[in-house]
Amino acid sequence: MITSALRSSALPRTVSAYVLLALAVGPVNIFAADSDKVVVETINKHLRQGWADNEVVASPRADDGEFARRVSLDVLGHIPRYAELVELIDSKSPDRRERFVEKLLDDEDYVRNWTTIWGNLLVGRTNNQGGRQALDRWLRRAFARNMPYNRFVFELVSAEGTSQENPAVNFLVSHLNNGAVPATAITARLFLGLQVQCTQCHNHPFNDWKQSQFWSMNAFFDGTRRLGARDAFRLIDMPSKGVKFFEKRSGLQEAALRKFVDGTGVEINDQTQPRRQLARLMTDASKPYLARAIVNRTWGHFFGFGFTRPIDDMGPHNPASHPELLDYISDQFRLAGFDQKRLIRWITASKAYNLTSRFGEKNGDDDPAAGTTPLFSRMYVKGFRAEQLYDSLIIATNAHKTGRSFDAAENQRRTWLRQFVQTFGTDENDESTTFNGTIPQALLMMNGALINSAVATTNGSLLQQVVDSPSGDIRPTKTASKRRPVRTKKLTRVRAQQQLKNRYKAIPRKIETLFLVALQRKPTESEMTALDRVFKEGGKGDPIAGLQDVFWAVLNSNEFVTNH
Repeated sequence: MITSALRSSALPRTVSAYVLLALAVGPVNIFAADSDKVVVETINKHLRQGWADNEVVASPRADDGEFARRVSLDVLGHIPRYAELVELIDSKSPDRRERFVEKLLDDEDYVRNWTTIWGNLLVGRTNNQGGRQALDRWLRRAFARNMPYNRFVFELVSAEGTSQENPAVNFLVSHLNNGAVPATAITARLFLGLQVQCTQCHNHPFNDWKQSQFWSMNAFFDGTRRLGARDAFRLIDMPSKGVKFFEKRSGLQEAALRKFVDGTGVEINDQTQPRRQLARLMTDASKPYLARAIVNRTWGHFFGFGFTRPIDDMGPHNPASHPELLDYISDQFRLAGFDQKRLIRWITASKAYNLTSRFGEKNGDDDPAAGTTPLFSRMYVKGFRAEQLYDSLIIATNAHKTGRSFDAAENQRRTWLRQFVQTFGTDENDESTTFNGTIPQALLMMNGALINSAVATTNGSLLQQVVDSPSGDIRPTKTASKRRPVRTKKLTRVRAQQQLKNRYKAIPRKIETLFLVALQRKPTESEMTALDRVFKEGGKGDPIAGLQDVFWAVLNSNEFVTNH
């Protein structure tokens, strides 16, 4: 362990002394990250101190269903599958939540979800420049092997070659317009947590960022060239002169030397590739920016709010809500080899992440949506992203078991999502989603093909399984025979008669199962009374129609489209 004297050295707080010493030893790894248990305990200690300082008491611990819904949406991008949910709920193991998270991290949908998240961040949903599918292939490989985050960034920023040879080139290809101004801005914002775009025209009015610093960063892209046609291009990184001329507001020309954001200069010669220099500087573990930016972004993903607002505008002008905690996690992340899955384990095991989203008796003011500083004394409610809604409805339909190819499924998904995306013609290639729960979107859900398929009772849909279940439960049984019975006409007729009888059995339990499928909780008594009325009015003697109405109502509820 590192002594407290070493931790309190005169180094800047953002780069702890023990991190620099660990780096100085070269390939010999004397220092390593704290154990997962120690990291989680330290996170909890910092948060508890914040609660005590602000005289708040944290909300109670979430039940297993609420936790399963939350962590599945955050890690996989959709609600949990029913069989996995009930396995967690039924388990008595004290480490059942940690085991559940491990299963999620090994799930193929973990790769799919984070591919979607980073694809949207890097090139956007609409991707007018092309190459999103190729970039997604690269991202899938990166997340499938848990590529260290510093390597992930290095390969994206330094990428060369064709889209077929190296799909990572599609990131920068989408942002090279206007003298690579968008490339400069998005690289600093996504990977360093720095909003530098407005300083291309003038010094920043609220912090120490100068116009010359923007153009010093932009000079790293001076050697970047895209050669060839739109669909058959090559991205290269050529040596360049290292001096960037820009126009000040006064109209005078000024020169900026190629430098990193912290003023670090670089060697300039005929052999040096400037973008590769930038990638090395960005991923230099002795510099704080990369680790702090991704820790802040990841924390914001899981809690709905990061340590700064916005999450990609960090610096002295925008102090973090929990600076010591941010520094600690960032240091541990560097020492852990920039392991993104390990970072997720720390966050999801923290006490704060396991709290209910409901207010407690003494934390009513912890409401960052109202403008207060987040204390993380409860889980904040997050609205679904458009992708989360689509993928959660797919889970509710069992449509992922229809045998469609991956590419066909992704194309259908993109077609549905495209209607929610608005693109802005700015230098930064900005894009936003208009998915915000408005009346037109509610109507789309209520009447659209996707919601209609969700309440269908054909092709082995989940609702069909519930309808035909004699007990109302659809969890797999360990005693079920794997041998396929020999079918005869008589057996088929008897089975059909029994299936028809099953539809009228265990209706309350079937409604309870539909709640667990969609909301990961059982209905309350008042909800059960209301839904029983919906069932009777909709069913009119037909249990299929009645259960369809119940499931439709649950899927169109406000609760279904929120992550809490």
